[in-house]
Amino acid sequence: MSAVTRPHIDLADHAAVLFVVSALCLVGNTVGPGNPIVGGLIGIAILYAIVMAGLALAKWVPFYLPSVAWISIVGIVITLPGVPGQEWIVAQTGNVNFLILATPCLAYAGLAIAREEIEIAKTSGWRIALVAVFVLAGTYLGSALIADLVLSLQGA
Repeated sequence: MSAVTRPHIDLADHAAVLFVVSALCLVGNTVGPGNPIVGGLIGIAILYAIVMAGLALAKWVPFYLPSVAWISIVGIVITLPGVPGQEWIVAQTGNVNFLILATPCLAYAGLAIAREEIEIAKTSGWRIALVAVFVLAGTYLGSALIADLVLSLQGA
């Protein structure tokens, strides 16, 4: 069994990037759904602390788990019923609109995918555009057929 190579985690870099993303999320949380800035600030600060704790665990715990697993474990453990302060943490993070948090994640994923897609498009040429059109059309038509079938079974 081969050992998993642990990726290098620079906590200072992650903290700086996460701070910028948190600030953007705070603006979006305040402007978009109109949540109070103080409640959103506390909720985002809690989420920031959870992520940093998970990253620190991913860096220093002797066995390897991906950082997303550590972050999830920290978040789950501190919100378990019976954990001191659990109700306050849940209430404060409830002031954060999680759709707002998804925006930077989706933007980053889009940029990461776009870089790969450009490289694929350079090597594949126009054929990749044709395949994309067929895939999108097939997905749309398949979804429409399934939706029509389900709606007709429900009598709508």
